[in-house]
Amino acid sequence: MDRTQGQLDPAEPSSGPARVVTLTAGDFTLTVNPVDGSEIEPLRPGAERARPRKRDAAGRAARDTAARPPVLPGAPASARLTPAREEERARLVRLLSLGRSVRLTGPSGSGRSGLLDAVAADCAGVAPDGVVRLSGYGQQQPGELLHALYAAVYEAPDERPLRPDREELLARVREIGAVVLLDDLEMGGAALDELLRATPECAYLLAATPDTKAPSDASHLEEVFLGGLGRAESVEFLEAGVGRALTEEEAAWAGDLRFASEGLPLRFVQAAALLRQRDELNGTRGGDEDEEPGVFEERPRDAAYVPLPTLAEGAAPAELLASRVSESARAVLRIACALGGELPHHAHLPALVGDTHADAAVAELLGCGLLTPVAARYRLASGVARQLEDVGYGDPAAEEARTAARHYAWWTGHASVTPERVAAEADAVLAALAGADVVAAVLLARTAAPAFAASLHWEAWERVLRSGAEAARKAGEVAEQAYFHHELGVLALCEGRLDRARAELEASIGLKGALADKRGTVAGRRALALVTDREAAGAAAVSPPLRLAPPVGGAVPAAAPGPTVPVALAAPVAPAALAAPGASEAVTAVVPARRDAPANLAEVFAEPFPMSLKPSPAPALAPPVAAQPVAGSRKRTVLLAAAGALTVAALGTVVALAVGSGDEEATPAGPGPKVSSTTPDVPAAGTDTAGEPGGNDSAGDPADPAGADRDAGAVTEAEPGATPGEGAVAPTPGVSRGAGPKPSGSGTPSRKPPVVPPKTSPVASPPTASTSPSSSPSASVAPTATPTPTTSASAPTATGTGTGT
Repeated sequence: MDRTQGQLDPAEPSSGPARVVTLTAGDFTLTVNPVDGSEIEPLRPGAERARPRKRDAAGRAARDTAARPPVLPGAPASARLTPAREEERARLVRLLSLGRSVRLTGPSGSGRSGLLDAVAADCAGVAPDGVVRLSGYGQQQPGELLHALYAAVYEAPDERPLRPDREELLARVREIGAVVLLDDLEMGGAALDELLRATPECAYLLAATPDTKAPSDASHLEEVFLGGLGRAESVEFLEAGVGRALTEEEAAWAGDLRFASEGLPLRFVQAAALLRQRDELNGTRGGDEDEEPGVFEERPRDAAYVPLPTLAEGAAPAELLASRVSESARAVLRIACALGGELPHHAHLPALVGDTHADAAVAELLGCGLLTPVAARYRLASGVARQLEDVGYGDPAAEEARTAARHYAWWTGHASVTPERVAAEADAVLAALAGADVVAAVLLARTAAPAFAASLHWEAWERVLRSGAEAARKAGEVAEQAYFHHELGVLALCEGRLDRARAELEASIGLKGALADKRGTVAGRRALALVTDREAAGAAAVSPPLRLAPPVGGAVPAAAPGPTVPVALAAPVAPAALAAPGASEAVTAVVPARRDAPANLAEVFAEPFPMSLKPSPAPALAPPVAAQPVAGSRKRTVLLAAAGALTVAALGTVVALAVGSGDEEATPAGPGPKVSSTTPDVPAAGTDTAGEPGGNDSAGDPADPAGADRDAGAVTEAEPGATPGEGAVAPTPGVSRGAGPKPSGSGTPSRKPPVVPPKTSPVASPPTASTSPSSSPSASVAPTATPTPTTSASAPTATGTGTGT
C-alpha cells in the first residue's frame, strides 16, 4: 500500500465545510474560523454565562475512561506486569485519606504509573469529587493543569465550550474536593506551591523522577521513595512475565541483571520479553518440541539454539527486542524515533506505515516493554529511543516526519474530525511539526491551529501558532504569516497579555495591509480596538485619577515676590507652634514675604546674603498648614525656578563688580605711582563743590585715614585699641564726603545712618552706588556726614547750595 494514501494533496479541495466553533473565553465571545481567522468581541449584554455545574459519578467515570490509554486491537494483551508494592500502596492510601498530599519519587521504569492505578482504585470514595487523573508531562507552569482540573470536574451548562478567565478559574478550583493523581510531574518550587495553594481542598499524589525540581519547604508534602526490586521479588516478577519457572541458569542471570539495573522493574519486563522470544526461537514453549512447523509458520525446521542474552544485552535490550519483532513493528519504531519518542494513535499507523495490520504492532511493542503509557497515549519507554537511534533507527527521521506532517495536515483539517480527537494527538502533531520542512509545517499549523483553539487546548494552540509563523517567514508565505500573527494576538487578548496582543495585532495589520486584505485588516483593527479599551480600563482600575481636596485651613495664598528667609538661618520654633489645629502633621512652614520694597541694590541682597556672620532675628513664622495639592502648583514652581535663575544671574554680576572695585580701593599707599593724575581741591567751609553736569563725587571715606592723607604722602597708623576713624582728619562741616553705604562687600559699615532726601527738592537725581574714584571733582549724590540733610544736584551754574531751599 502506498504510504501517502489518504494524505492531503495541496491542489485538492478541502473535504466538507469549514469547521466554525463559537466559544466563551472570559468576557469575550470567540469565533474560531479556519478560513478567515478568529473573530473576538465582548459578551453582549444579557449573555452572561450561568454557573458551571459539577459532574456526577457517571460523568466522572466517562471522563476518567477518556483519560486512559485506548484499548488496542487484536488479541487482548496480557495484564501489565507491575510489582506488588503493597506496603507503599497502603501508606499512600492512608495519607490521602487523611487529606495529606504526597510526592512519590522513583526513577523512570520503577512502576510509578502502575502504583497510581492501584491507589486510584482504593481511593474511589474518599473525596466528594472522586479521583481525578492528570498528566504533568511537558507542563512547567500550573496554568494548564488548573484548566485541566477544572474541565475534569465541571461541565458547561450548555453546549458552548467555556474557558474561564483567571479570576473565575481560581474561584472554581478552590471549591474542588478531590484526590488528584498527577503523573509525570515536571515542576516544583514556586510553581508547585501555586498549584497547591490554588486547590486547598484537594489531596495530591504527585509522581516524579529524582531529577525533578524539589518542592519548597512551605509545601508540606509527604515523601515516598520507590526503590528497586529485591532478589526474590525480581525472580518472582520475571517468572510471572515468562509464564513458567526459571531454570538455575536463568535465575543466576536474573540475579546479575538485578545487580546491573539496580532492580528496576522495567528491565525485568524487557528481560521477560527476551526469554519469551528465546523460547519461541528454540521451539520449547507450550510443549510442542516434537511438532513440525506448519506451512504458514515463520519458525524454521532446524533452528539453531539461542543462548541466554548477555548481561549487556539485558541492561540495554532495545536493539535485540526490535530485531525479533515484526516488520510493521519495526516501522512503527522508526516513526516513533522520528517524532521524538511520541507514538501516533494506532488508527493512524496503517496510513503512516503502509500496512493495514500495522495497528496491531502497538500491542506487540507494549508487551516487549518498548512502549509505556502516558495519559491517553503511548510513547517509547525510558532509554529506548537512544538505544534505537544508535543502531540506525533514526536515519530516515526527516522523511518520516514529513510523511507524518502531511498526514496530520489532512486529518486535522477534515470536517469529520472533532477538536477533542485532535487535542488527544497534540504531542504527536507538535512533534511532526517540529521535524517537518517549512512547507509541510505551514500546512500542518494552518489546519491544526483552529482545532486546538476549539478544543480549549490553548498551550498547544500557542505552540502551533509560533511554529507556523516561523515556518511561514522562512517559506515567504506572507498571507499565512499574517494569519498566525492575528491568531497570536487574539490568544494574548483572551489571556490578558495586552502588550503581546498589541504587538501581534499590529504586525498582522501591517502584513494584511501590504496584501490589500481589507476584510482581514478590519478584523485586526476591531481586535486592536478591544486591546485599547482593555488598556484604558486597566489603567483606570490600577491608577485612578487624582482627586485634589481643598486645604484643611482654607486656600493657601500665593506668595508675593520678595526675599525669603533661608531655613538654615531661621530661629528654632517651639513644637507647639508647629502644630496646626485640625492638621495631623505639619509638612511645610510658610514664611510671610516682605511687603516693603528695598531702597537700593544693597538692601536687596542684604538678607539673603548677610555681610556679617551674626545671625539676624528671624521673623515670626506663621502657623504651618498641612501640605495639600493645589491647582497651578506646577506653574508656580516654574515661575519660582525662573525667578531664582534671574536672581542668581544678578547676584553674580554684583559680586563680580564688587570684587573688581574692592581690588582698586585696596591699593596700598606709598611712593609708587598714584591712582589718579589729578588731586581734587579742598573746598571752602560751608560750600559745596559743583562739578560738571552729570559728574560723580569721588571723595574719600572719612573713616579711612590712609585715604585722607594719600595726597599729602603721609600715612597715619591707628593705635591698638582705637576705634575706627581715630586719628583721621575731621571733615569740614557742610562738605559732602560721600560717606554713604558701600555695597562693595568691604565689611566696614558707615557710622552715620542714611538720611532720606527731602521731598521738597524740585530736581533730584536717583541715588547711585559708585565705587570707583573719578578723575574730576563732581557733586555728591549721597547724604552728607553733617546732621543737616543736604542734597546735591547737577546745576547749569558753577556753584549752588545744598540746603534744598
